[in-house]
Amino acid sequence: MEDSSIPTFAEAPFQRKGSAHPRTLTDEDKDRLKKQDNKIVSDFKQQKLEREAQRNWDLFYKRNSTNFFKDRHWTAREFEELANSQKDTPLVLLEAGCGVGNFLFPLLQENPSLFIHACDFSPRAVQFVKDNPQYAPDRCNAFQCDLTKDDLRTNVPAASVDMATLIFVLSALHPDTMQTALENIHRVVKPGGCVLFRDYGLYDHAMFRFAPGHKLADSFYVRQDGTRAYYFSTDELARLFTSAGFCVVSNEYVMRETVNKKEGLCVPRVFVQGKFVKTDTGQNHGTEQDENRTSSIDDTEEHSCST
Repeated sequence: MEDSSIPTFAEAPFQRKGSAHPRTLTDEDKDRLKKQDNKIVSDFKQQKLEREAQRNWDLFYKRNSTNFFKDRHWTAREFEELANSQKDTPLVLLEAGCGVGNFLFPLLQENPSLFIHACDFSPRAVQFVKDNPQYAPDRCNAFQCDLTKDDLRTNVPAASVDMATLIFVLSALHPDTMQTALENIHRVVKPGGCVLFRDYGLYDHAMFRFAPGHKLADSFYVRQDGTRAYYFSTDELARLFTSAGFCVVSNEYVMRETVNKKEGLCVPRVFVQGKFVKTDTGQNHGTEQDENRTSSIDDTEEHSCST
């Protein structure tokens, strides 16, 4: 669910990672953010966007079919766990938010021992995955799922997943439902299993492109097509995952420069990337007692753990 609102840019070789935020705001940046605050989307329209979220993503895939995103061959480069999984040891992976398969099909091709559960909010996207000639039910289980409402255990056995991926997915959810989605994933990941995460970071270039009238809340915006995008800080990301029962192994900003040679533009992209491991501490995250509980982000501090 990557950003569909900005022009196509080629990635420049430059990349920087770190725990400190990599971007210093200019006066122009601050002025743009202030103008966005002058016209917040009404509560009525925000409720409508929440009700129509699945429809808007389905229409996105209807317009763009399988042609919008490139295959994500970069994921094995960015996540050593995926590169190390390309061995003979059978592994089970959950791709939450699979889109049309730009991540899962290259990975299945590279790793013959891998089985992938793949789900998406959009029924149309899931059908594109199933219609792909590379789709094989003995190696992939694709299904529609709303991570904020549908229990993943209906399609994925509890505590059976070695690795789960959330690649530009959590940002598409309303902030109030993010922890619920993470707790849902927590139920199907094995103790010691991990979630590999990458998404939009606070003060990414795309965040400043939104005109007044597109801001929903702090760091949360709506695009022209009705799809939404949230821009994370590493601190709030750590709170979300620890509150859902995960331990923070890595959690950092990734700064990239992208270039539009035709227009002569070089813009700063900011992402957040991390690895979060399910701890086996006896906590009842996602058990029968709290399945009906309304999740909220608490003040749990980030902590580190070893793998």
